[in-house]
Amino acid sequence: MKNSRRSCMLAGLAILITAGSAAAQTPPTPPARIRGTVASLNGATLSVVTRDGPTVSIALPDGFKPTALKRLSINDIAPNSFVATVAGPADDGTLKSVYVLVFPESARGTGEGHYDWDLGPGTSMTNATVTSVVQATSGRKLTMVYKGTPIEIVVPPEAPILSSIPASRDDLTPGAAVYLTVTKTAEGAYTANRITVGKDGVNPPQ
Repeated sequence: MKNSRRSCMLAGLAILITAGSAAAQTPPTPPARIRGTVASLNGATLSVVTRDGPTVSIALPDGFKPTALKRLSINDIAPNSFVATVAGPADDGTLKSVYVLVFPESARGTGEGHYDWDLGPGTSMTNATVTSVVQATSGRKLTMVYKGTPIEIVVPPEAPILSSIPASRDDLTPGAAVYLTVTKTAEGAYTANRITVGKDGVNPPQ
C-alpha cells in the first residue's frame, strides 16, 4: 500500500514538473499591430478608428510618449547603417521597398530579422545592417545582412526614407494617422507598446 501511494505521489510530481517546464517554454504572444486614425484621447485611453473599420480603445501606460517621423534622403543610407524596410515582390522577382526606416545607432539590432508584414500581399519586413548601396536601373539597391543572412532590396525613387523623432500626447489629435504595436490581454483589452503618429505631413505607412 505504501509503495502504491509513493508511486502515485511521484507520478503526480512528475506531471507538475513537466507542466511547469512546458509553461516556462511557452513563447510570449507577439505584439499586435494597429493602423488607423485617432478618434479621441481621453486621459490614459486612446481611441483609434482602425484601418479595417472598427474603433478600438488602447490604454496608455504612465509617462507614455509617442514618436513621429521625418523624411531623409537615400543618401542618408550608408554602409553599416541599421535599417528596417518593408518590401514587396516586383514583377522581375526582386524585392521592392515600400519605405525604409533608418535607426539611430543606439537602436542597432532592434527586431533584426526578416518577417511577413501587413502592408499588402506578399510584403515583408527586414531589419538588417546595410553592407552596400549601389545604383540600380529602378533605384538604389541595398545589400543587407541579418543574423548572417544576406538579402538584396531595391529602393525605388518614390519610396520614403524615414527616421523617428520625438512626439507628444498633443500630437494625438482626432484624425491623426497612427501606427501602434500593442499588447492584447486574454480579455481583449489593448495596452500600447509603441505609437507612431503623423506629424508635419509625414504619416506612418497605412
